[in-house]
Amino acid sequence: MGRVSDPSLAAATPFLANIPSPPQGVWYLGPVPLRAYALCIIAGIVVAILWGDRRWRARGGRKGTVTDVAVFAVPFGLVGGRLYHVATDWYKYFGPGRDPLDALKIWQGGLGIWGAVALGAVGAWIACRRRGIPLPAFADAIAPGLITAQAIGRLGNWFNQELYGAPTTVPWGLEIYRRIDPESGLADPIAGHAVDQAAPVAVVHPTFLYELLWNLLIALVLVWADRQFRMGRGRLFATYVAGYTLGRVWIEMMRTDQATHVLGIRINVFTSIVVFLLAVVYLLVVRGKREDPDALRGRPLPGDPDYDDGSAAGKPESGGAAEPADSGETGEHGDSGGSGGGGSGGRAEASGSGDESASAAEPGSAEESVPAEESASAGSSASAGNSASAGKPGAAGNSGAAEEPPAAESTSDDAAKVSSTTGEDSAESGKN
Repeated sequence: MGRVSDPSLAAATPFLANIPSPPQGVWYLGPVPLRAYALCIIAGIVVAILWGDRRWRARGGRKGTVTDVAVFAVPFGLVGGRLYHVATDWYKYFGPGRDPLDALKIWQGGLGIWGAVALGAVGAWIACRRRGIPLPAFADAIAPGLITAQAIGRLGNWFNQELYGAPTTVPWGLEIYRRIDPESGLADPIAGHAVDQAAPVAVVHPTFLYELLWNLLIALVLVWADRQFRMGRGRLFATYVAGYTLGRVWIEMMRTDQATHVLGIRINVFTSIVVFLLAVVYLLVVRGKREDPDALRGRPLPGDPDYDDGSAAGKPESGGAAEPADSGETGEHGDSGGSGGGGSGGRAEASGSGDESASAAEPGSAEESVPAEESASAGSSASAGNSASAGKPGAAGNSGAAEEPPAAESTSDDAAKVSSTTGEDSAESGKN
């Protein structure tokens, strides 16, 4: 159980544990500092990109588009957030005893969400124009992830012991420790190490935690509203802005850290009210159904599966050059088919010779079988020759043609002999 420096506070919460602050917010990996604030910001960005990409693809967009837009939006957002912080808390960096170069030390904390969203939107607009996609639809897709990233980023304020409220006796009070630089012994609330954690210098409202929880609640509301009403055209993003600013008003009024005041009120309270009203007006004015999924595809860029870098124009020529090879292969098969056809033709002619032989011989003569057998034998020889030369174009047809005439002549001679013999027999028979 943590103890507080004020005995009255300790007596008010004798059985309740407070929330301890981390003993340090910076670790060193050799000479390289690992700052918790920066790590939380990076983790939030990663979550926003991954979740945003999933939601964008579910709406019909391309995979990887959110990452492409983030390349522009994140640097713009960091610069815008820092500019807003320096502009509203200028006294921390300019004036007597101040170093203007400290304004560049973003790792020490100090990012204004208003500047981050405003300038980040400019970067997103540039990337969306490059992609050919509507910015309002893109903003709707990333809204839940964006406010979740803000919630994760608030953990960095916890490590830096900043953005807290007034002293409190609530059981979830945040303990604030005195931190010093181990080497110099000087106070260093950001990079120093906590001393005497058993006796915190104060127990305060953890306003960073209030905002963290509020942001997560708004993220859930956004997911529910998007599923329930299928919001589009930037209306879900406007809901995110309205919801966030509504909570920021009362949380900002609880904070006691140094800030610029206008009429005795913290400047971020006025900013929250103005931005809230603008978001509500947008919700009332802008109407219409959610964008058509086809409109979210945008134009392909290098790396996309359907990107055409101009090389496709040469592909038909390449394909045309390949066609003769295909035709050649087909021609080879065609020649083979022709060889087969030639062989069939040879066999057909051989059969035709046999038919002629059969028609030349008189029906019923005994010698008729001899020419038929010779004709069949000739046809078989032609077929065998054709089969053997099937792989050689033209060889089969020539082979068949070379053997057919002798077969036909032989058949005619045999038929003539048979006819002559029959005639002689008839003549002798007549004499007898």
